[in-house]
Amino acid sequence: MKVVVTGASGNVGTAVLRALAAADDVTQVVGIARRVPKAAPSAPYDVASWVSIDVGARKGRSVVGKLAAAMEGADAVIHLAWAIQPTHNRDRLRRTNVLGTSRVLAAVRVAGVTNVVVASSSGTYSPCHDDVPHGETWPTDGVPTCEYSVYKAEVEQLYDEHENAHPEVTITRLRPALIFQRDAGSEIVRYFVGPLIPPVLLNGKLPMLPWPRGMRLQAVHASDVAQAYLAAIRLKPGGAFNIAADDVLGGAEIASLMAGGRTAQAPTGAVRAAVSAGWNTRGVPISPGWIDMAANVPVMSTAKAKAELGWSAQHSAYDAIAEVLQGMADGAGTSSPPLRPRGGALRD
Repeated sequence: MKVVVTGASGNVGTAVLRALAAADDVTQVVGIARRVPKAAPSAPYDVASWVSIDVGARKGRSVVGKLAAAMEGADAVIHLAWAIQPTHNRDRLRRTNVLGTSRVLAAVRVAGVTNVVVASSSGTYSPCHDDVPHGETWPTDGVPTCEYSVYKAEVEQLYDEHENAHPEVTITRLRPALIFQRDAGSEIVRYFVGPLIPPVLLNGKLPMLPWPRGMRLQAVHASDVAQAYLAAIRLKPGGAFNIAADDVLGGAEIASLMAGGRTAQAPTGAVRAAVSAGWNTRGVPISPGWIDMAANVPVMSTAKAKAELGWSAQHSAYDAIAEVLQGMADGAGTSSPPLRPRGGALRD
């Protein structure tokens, strides 16, 4: 089986490459990324032949052709390419995330690939304020004040339109919770924490953790997500699947990891205002919309993934977060450009 992976050098892509390398039925892997690993890469990047393509290139007339050439003869395409930063440049984010996805789908058609697995997200879901686990039929209109959620909801519409117009292409949508692994430590510091807070403090050394009142969190280990992708390309089920560990965490559990159990409930609006002030002054890399999304996403049921994909998480959300916090404190990363360790060279 030949598998093509867009966004193959990132957090999820790295875990997917590990899973593909261990799969006896995968005979060829093509990795597509804007910034590809260096020559003669180490594992797991050595499992793939690499093609450098920016799916969101401003002058993208040849992008579809390049993607289609890389996809020629593929049995499955896994589409992971997605930009989280820079949050102050919405045009750039939309070009990569929405236009880039439309180009990937166009290339799939040109190349004649009929099995596509895509990275959706819990962030695609419309607001929900109860703690009842919800399935994949919950509305996917997103949280309108969060750019990440808006674009995840927009690409869901692209998938709907593509399925209606091209029913010969099976699209399977994985909607994971927050995805963590040790090797993503440095990336998460850059994308979500910024330079003002020493990462070592986040691993149990914060004096106190302010926690938005009522907020609950789901997470999943990257290796568990990778197994869900592997199951999806093998089974070709189509449709959407929630992917998350079984435990749902609140302020007490997160504070036990980040602040020795010391936490204080805070109004969500106050936390949002603090993040907004930091974001507007470029001191905090995430926009306040991420607080809105975290406060409004539904608790996801993973019953469908367990029943139809035969998938279940092997790591708890608590352990996945503990692992990435240690990775953040240690400056962990890999030779992949997006996951470069702290102090590693940035290759654009």
